[in-house]
Amino acid sequence: MRTPTLRQMEILNMDRAAPVLIRTYKEEHTLEVWKQDRAGKFALLKSYPICKYSGKLGPKIAQGDYQAPEGFYDITPDQMNPQSSEYLSFNIGFPNAFDQSLGRTGSFLMVHGGCRSVGCYAMTDYGIEEIYGLVYEAFQGVQAKIQLQAFPFRMTTANFVRHEQDPNASFWQMLKTGSDAFLETGYPPTVAVCDQRYVFNLLMNTNLDPSGPCPPDINVIPNVATAIATQPGQPSMVYQATDPFVQKIRQILRDH
Repeated sequence: MRTPTLRQMEILNMDRAAPVLIRTYKEEHTLEVWKQDRAGKFALLKSYPICKYSGKLGPKIAQGDYQAPEGFYDITPDQMNPQSSEYLSFNIGFPNAFDQSLGRTGSFLMVHGGCRSVGCYAMTDYGIEEIYGLVYEAFQGVQAKIQLQAFPFRMTTANFVRHEQDPNASFWQMLKTGSDAFLETGYPPTVAVCDQRYVFNLLMNTNLDPSGPCPPDINVIPNVATAIATQPGQPSMVYQATDPFVQKIRQILRDH
């Protein structure tokens, strides 16, 4: 681990082996590593430039489309590859339950070194060296799996207005629900899938059918105060067309 990063951990009151979370943004060519502080919440530790991702904004659909994935993924120790042909790498975990429910295909989608991509996030050898180290040390601590949140762009109102006509807009609004759940509480959201959509912070202890209907009592997005007050249980959040954020975007577009 590089000395400036270790110093930043000290400033942010973080243990070296504390859990981490990864967020990527295609449009901004940025990968962020967030880390849990000693109070239990996650804060941004460091940002790294993405040297190359292949494809365009939008999710990966099929093997051979050269798209880098978007969505919520889990990284486990067995997905780490210290013998990668691209110096160091770890598998993103595509396809996840959401992707599989839609019949999406692909394999060996990685975050790796170098600066070439056929569906991966290439970070250069220098970049992946520290990112890999942060992930490895988190696994050496108490973390069993690391959440990777892959976005097309930062989930801001301005960005959604710019991309409102994109065919993937509703998918991205669903990703924003999960992003908001994380940023509002400071904790990685739990992720499940029902009705071929992501569900975040589900309270009920049940296994959902990714292609089956969602339980009716999770079809409400609670407000921020409720989200924080019920931590660490965390409220359930699911994207729906009546999301106030969606309505705000539509109002902005009507006014312009």
